[in-house]
Amino acid sequence: MSTSIVKDNERSALATIRRGLSLTPEFRKGLAVTLMLAVVATVGKIIVPIAVQQTIDSGIKNGTPDVGYIVQAVSWCALAVLLTALAGYLMNVRLYRATESSLATLRIRGFRHVHDLSVLTQNTERRGALVSRVTNDVDQISTFMQWGGLMIIVAFGQLLVATVLMFVYSWQLTLLVWACFIPLMIALPRFQRWLSSAYTIVRERTGDMLSAVSESVVGAAVIRSHSSEQRTAERIDAAVEGNRRAQLRAQKIVAFVFPLTEIVAAVAIAGIVLLGVRLGLSGGITQGQLIGFLFLVTLFVSPLQIATEVLNEAQNAVAGWRRILGVLDTPPDVADPGDEGVALPRGPISVAFEDVHFAYPGGSPVLREVTLEIPPRTRIAVVGETGSGKTTFAKLLTRLMDPVAGRVTVDGADLREVRFSSLRERIVMVPQDGFLFDGSLAENIRYGRPDATDAEIALALTELGLADWLDGLPAGLATPVGQRGESLSAGERQLVALARAYLADPDLLLLDEATSAVDPATEVRLARALEGVTRGRTAISIAHRLSTAENADEVLVFDSGRLVQRGPHASLVEEDGVYADLHASWISAARS
Repeated sequence: MSTSIVKDNERSALATIRRGLSLTPEFRKGLAVTLMLAVVATVGKIIVPIAVQQTIDSGIKNGTPDVGYIVQAVSWCALAVLLTALAGYLMNVRLYRATESSLATLRIRGFRHVHDLSVLTQNTERRGALVSRVTNDVDQISTFMQWGGLMIIVAFGQLLVATVLMFVYSWQLTLLVWACFIPLMIALPRFQRWLSSAYTIVRERTGDMLSAVSESVVGAAVIRSHSSEQRTAERIDAAVEGNRRAQLRAQKIVAFVFPLTEIVAAVAIAGIVLLGVRLGLSGGITQGQLIGFLFLVTLFVSPLQIATEVLNEAQNAVAGWRRILGVLDTPPDVADPGDEGVALPRGPISVAFEDVHFAYPGGSPVLREVTLEIPPRTRIAVVGETGSGKTTFAKLLTRLMDPVAGRVTVDGADLREVRFSSLRERIVMVPQDGFLFDGSLAENIRYGRPDATDAEIALALTELGLADWLDGLPAGLATPVGQRGESLSAGERQLVALARAYLADPDLLLLDEATSAVDPATEVRLARALEGVTRGRTAISIAHRLSTAENADEVLVFDSGRLVQRGPHASLVEEDGVYADLHASWISAARS
């Protein structure tokens, strides 16, 4: 079972980019036209050096300028520059459009894959780091593909065109230029490896920083209530400092490499002047060709001068590619069988656990040898001390996780063979935290059935005995709940979660301590409503409250991961065992 995001730092930069581009076909679409425009934009850059050379060698004769020739040459040059600019504009627009389309696909794919990962896998990764992989890392890829990728295309073409024309003017000077820059080009792969390692660490430290900041914002209330502001600030400061050091280390490598190009360029230009004058005296090159050659050297050197910066962005992007590919290459532990899976018909559900075992990686067993059957239309209460395996039992039943051994079946079908669409329609779980999304009350209740009207939502609340609560809200169904439902009390959030599940009309309703945050008065009201909600359905409630167990048809008692007792409340309370002890503690707590 894979429980962590795949590490892919060993993949080469070229292989990483090739793998990444294979996931974004939109970028390759129309790329030939974009490259053709890049060629036009690149070739157009040699027009000015040629115009300068022709003006000096042909436009000035015996010290007298040929104004007509010069005007004609400058006009043609201006037209060529205009066409070059137009080609560059069209190239940029096409490149940006293709890049944004392809990266939008990558973001969507990344987010969906994160959601497909099991709860177990997600819990091994910090939420901020996961978010960073599909947001900041994709942004780094975007920056490179829109700027660095463009520069690579133009720079390569510019280097090639400049070399060809320089060779036409003087093969000797061209060899001199290449002799100066070949050592630098040989050294670039080593610099690339240094930068690759440095920027992989940068992306990791950025994820750490975002995770620390995200958790401190989400847990602000807990931090303040425990006076942990100083410790939290120190943790964030440490994460920011780690990110700063990683960025500084990467920039030091860049700062070391960048001046090398300028030094080599200065040496090359000095050599060209010395050798060019000597060739000119011997008739090997004209004055116009020498001046034009110097212009061409600028075009030759320019791509190499920005190569370090492009390399900087490239390594940052490669590090981003590796991190998001690490997410996409992580196989879901809980896979949807899709169209090949079983579609369960609507109706009362029977449930069976067949010698089920479960343990978290590296941990001791959480569930052991659990074997049981739950007939249709049965109301079950699951009880046990904290850590006894109750919540794990619920997660296996809803297939948020799969057992290590044994199997869980619904209507005789192994859950691993049931389509997610069918499973989620028939089984709905109300978690104990009652998570709400930032939106209105109606939008959150409608989450269980998107096509429900406001009238149907109001009717559902009425059937649950919550009409008076709804009437007491400032804006009724339009009341905003805030982020994570923070505008409502904990009990009110639980009411919304119950209404959401009721509106979804499942065949099996699983309540994970769903009334744990509800006040006694509301609990009485919900108890009456839940009586109607669970009638005709298989209902499983995991609770710490005595009333839930008393109203159930049967009670399942877990202890240390094992099913140790089962039966009606009235029978279990008369037996010596775990349930009798729990019942005694409930009675004692109620009297105190």
